Amino acid sequence: MEQSVWSVPDSEANEMAGSTLPLRALGRLLRGHRMGAGKSQLAAGLHIEISPQTLGRMEDGQKIKISTVQIGSLLDFYRIGNPSAERSEVLGLWDEVKQEVRAAKRNGTSAGWWRAYSDQYAYHFDQYLSLEATARSITIFQLALIPGLLQHPEYRRAMIRIADPALSAVDVERRLELAARRQAMIADRADALRMKCLLSEAVLGHKPGGRKVMAEQARYLAELSTRPNICLQLVPLDADDHPGLVVQSFTLLEFPPLSSRNLTEPPVVYVEGYEGALYLEHADVIDRHRRAIAGIEQVALSESDTRQLFSRIAEEYRA
Repeated sequence: MEQSVWSVPDSEANEMAGSTLPLRALGRLLRGHRMGAGKSQLAAGLHIEISPQTLGRMEDGQKIKISTVQIGSLLDFYRIGNPSAERSEVLGLWDEVKQEVRAAKRNGTSAGWWRAYSDQYAYHFDQYLSLEATARSITIFQLALIPGLLQHPEYRRAMIRIADPALSAVDVERRLELAARRQAMIADRADALRMKCLLSEAVLGHKPGGRKVMAEQARYLAELSTRPNICLQLVPLDADDHPGLVVQSFTLLEFPPLSSRNLTEPPVVYVEGYEGALYLEHADVIDRHRRAIAGIEQVALSESDTRQLFSRIAEEYRA
């Protein structure tokens, strides 16, 4: 899917990247004002001459092409007073978005570092990578495979070959580079990012790449589990009833508040499938997944017991 950009007119035009948080907050506010005014996406889009699909992407906090004048016109269409506190809040966020864009351009990061690898991942994963880059907490539950952020390079290489046996050697290396950069981000943000992974013991039973690769993967997991911002816990196959038996693998991303505003960005649950992905934000959905996490934690091994099991399994695969 083609990704558009937020922009401002004339000499202020920029590619809108950097943090996704102001974009998401802005989109959410505009959606609320539209619904409060009783306007459809079609009517609002026609009013500022963009498609309803583009307006929907904007409200989802994705990057589109829109101008300051169009933002103001939308607020007029939604009957937001001029002046008013509501209008000031929206335009203040819009200014914050523009400031982040200018900073990103100065730093050479206006497109997001992962965009250099856009030919190596599915279209739906671009949004996930932008969320991952700004999250303060990532909680993963995985039933069958080692999550990408925890994969040893040779495990990752084996998974790439399984997914696309005909992929060129160059593209394989580029995908490995992308994975390595994501993992480096976790290490670089150790003071600002906490990651918890709840893994079914089954993830260690599958053997992408064979026993030698799995020995290295288990050893790597034991090493990662010693890092201060990473918590790894295995769910034994013989654990009593728990929500992990019925919930799909998922990732819960939580975000810091906007530094300059009294706004809290809502969490997102990411669920990936073979043909696409879901980004879930409704409060009841988030609550259900939080309850699932709590239930899975009750039957999971402790961090120290998990680390010992990783080391033992590494030795078994080496034998």
